[in-house]
Amino acid sequence: MIAKLFALLLCLGAGMPALAQGFAGLGTTADGYATPQPDTRLTFPRDHLPHPDFRIEWWYLTATLTGADGQDYGLQWTLFRSALTPSVDGAEGLQLWMGHAGLTTPTQHFAAERLGRADMGTAGVTATPFEAFVDDWAMRSTAPDTSDPLSALTLTARGPEFSYDLALTATGPLVPQGDQGYSIKSPEGQASYYYSQPFFDVSGQITTPEGAVNVTGQGWLDREWSSQPLSEDQLGWDWFSLSFGDGARLMAFGLRDRDGGHFTSGTWIEPDGTPAPFGDGALTLIPLEESSVAGRTIPTRWRLQLPAHGLDIRTTPLNPQSWMGTSFPYWEGPLRFSGSHEGRGYLEMTGYD
Repeated sequence: MIAKLFALLLCLGAGMPALAQGFAGLGTTADGYATPQPDTRLTFPRDHLPHPDFRIEWWYLTATLTGADGQDYGLQWTLFRSALTPSVDGAEGLQLWMGHAGLTTPTQHFAAERLGRADMGTAGVTATPFEAFVDDWAMRSTAPDTSDPLSALTLTARGPEFSYDLALTATGPLVPQGDQGYSIKSPEGQASYYYSQPFFDVSGQITTPEGAVNVTGQGWLDREWSSQPLSEDQLGWDWFSLSFGDGARLMAFGLRDRDGGHFTSGTWIEPDGTPAPFGDGALTLIPLEESSVAGRTIPTRWRLQLPAHGLDIRTTPLNPQSWMGTSFPYWEGPLRFSGSHEGRGYLEMTGYD
C-alpha cells in the first residue's frame, strides 16, 4: 500500500512546504496534478507502468523468507517516483526517483537508498520487457509474452553490508484494493489507485556479513499512485500485509490523525484471489507493546481484530529494530502472528517522530 515512502523529499528542493501537512507532505494539495477518480478501472499491463501526471507512485515488494539455515528473514525492495512539477500541455513534469532496499534478520536490519533520474537513464520503468530499476537495483520480468509481466520476476539489490538476488513466481491473480482499485484513505475522501500481487513464491540467495544463505518464502508486491493520499490532519500509517496458512491474505491499514484516531481500511483476499474490501471501522488496531527504536517510541507488537472474518490475532516482529534510516525514516519489517489465525507478514509504520 500506502506503505510507501517516496521522493517528496526531493520536492522540498523545489520549494514545496511538504513537511507542513501530513507525513512527508502527503497531505499537501494536489494543484496541477491528476487525482484518482472512482469511476476509473485499472488496465493491465498498462498500469504496471508509470503515471507521470500523478505526483507520487511506487513499486513496492516485501518477502517473508526462511533460510537453509532454518532462520527467518525478511526483505523489502521499493522504487518511488515523484513528479516535482505538474505535466503541462502533454509534456511531463520533472520526474525524480528513489529506491529503498532492506534486509532483516533476527539480530540485524540493513537498509540502503539510491536516487536517480529517468532523463539521465539512471532510474525508471520500461514496458518491453518490464523492468523497474534504479542504478544496479532491478525488478525484471521473466514472464512469457502471453502472460502478465508481473507473473514472473527477478529482483536484485545491494547495500554496503547486504545483497539479494531472487526469483519470484506468481501463483494467483492481481488483486485490486478498495473499490476496483480506488482506495479511500481519509474521511474527507483522499484516495489512491492501488492494486497488489500478493501470491508470489520466492527463492534465491541473500548475503549478509555472516555470508550467503539460500532462501525460500512468499512475496507481496504493491502498486499505488496518487497526488494527495492523506488529509491535512493525518500524520502517518500502520500498514499490514498478512498471509494465512489456508492461502488467504489480508491487506489492512490504519491512518493516524492528530487526535490519535485511526482511519482504517483493507481487503480480505480469498485463496483464489477474490477480494472482499472493507471500509473504516471494520478493523480494530490495538498497539500492545512499544520499543525504543532510533530514539523514537514505536508500537512493535499489535492486536488486529476483524470480526467479519473471525480474525483476532497478535503480531510479533522478527526484529523490533527494523528501522529504515533513509531520507524519510520509517519502521519496516517482517512479523509472525498467532491467535484465531497463524502466519507471517510485513508491517510498515510511518510518521513516528
